[in-house]
Amino acid sequence: MDNNFNSFNPVSGADSASVQEQLVKGSLSSSNFNIVDELEEVDLEDYKYDYRTGHPAVYVGTYHKYNCGSLFGMWLDLTTFASYEDFCEVCRFLHRDEADPELMFQDMENFPDAWYNESGLDEDTFDLILQYADLDDDERRAFDAYMENKGSGRDAEVFDDFRDKYVGEFDSEEEFAEHIAEECGMLDKVPESIKQYFNYERFARDLFASDYDFFDNAFVFRAY
Repeated sequence: MDNNFNSFNPVSGADSASVQEQLVKGSLSSSNFNIVDELEEVDLEDYKYDYRTGHPAVYVGTYHKYNCGSLFGMWLDLTTFASYEDFCEVCRFLHRDEADPELMFQDMENFPDAWYNESGLDEDTFDLILQYADLDDDERRAFDAYMENKGSGRDAEVFDDFRDKYVGEFDSEEEFAEHIAEECGMLDKVPESIKQYFNYERFARDLFASDYDFFDNAFVFRAY
């Protein structure tokens, strides 16, 4: 994902307080910079995204600032929030100069594109992203392949479907065919001198014609 907001990116070292001060002096004047009193004080550093972690993150601005020519906002690490409510509260605090900020999620990192929406991040999608963050690296790569080729769900069942259909990672369709033949004992009673003539390439072609899918030249999924 291409990052277009480096001038206000906390990863690059920009200080949130100094950026806010620049914003007040620029597109927003001090006369219309009204802090919403009821918001609890938040230390934004606790939620700042560090690209080295590989955690899911969004860049949160507002449509008002964007329309005024400002890209002010912050990259937020979604794994740092205890709940969706906490996330919303921090977003409101970040843009506390607006009485009712219309949040604009201007960029995203490290979660499926199908779940990204510039104009909103609802609670169900937020929970999906946190489940995605809990996957290990190998599972995440497999899940990415599944979402790109087979899945488009935005509910919790997408993870159940993924786990039901995912078989494993293999170097080739032929290697998977050899795995199936061994697991099923297809050639157990065949003499070694004859086994060498078994056509694994043709067997693989039959398997992947209807029963299995091979995505990204690595991941095998059940097709049914």
